[in-house]
Amino acid sequence: MLKTRHRERLLLHACIETGQRFVVDNTNPTVSERRRYVEPARAAGFRAVAYFFSTAPREAILRNETRLEKAKIPIAGVLGTYKRQEVPTRSEGFVQLFRVRAQAGRFLVEDLQEVGR
Repeated sequence: MLKTRHRERLLLHACIETGQRFVVDNTNPTVSERRRYVEPARAAGFRAVAYFFSTAPREAILRNETRLEKAKIPIAGVLGTYKRQEVPTRSEGFVQLFRVRAQAGRFLVEDLQEVGR
């Protein structure tokens, strides 16, 4: 729906200004990339919760292959994102952290604090 960072920014600010809760469904592998959402949200009194998808590159590439042609990401993009990935921490402003892993065709959600990583 949004397709551009400009539109995303407009929607983010509209949500923050009106107090509307929102979810950012995007790969934000680094602290600096997540900062554009977390800092303004926290400043406006929102609670920031992170779901970290812990996926091996091989799994990500296999899942990517099942996507429709337009939705496929080049393998170099998948691997590049994996290499830049930084596990989210509370010091970024998150009040809760979860790790999501694929297991036996399902997603397993674990409290990241309990996992210790």
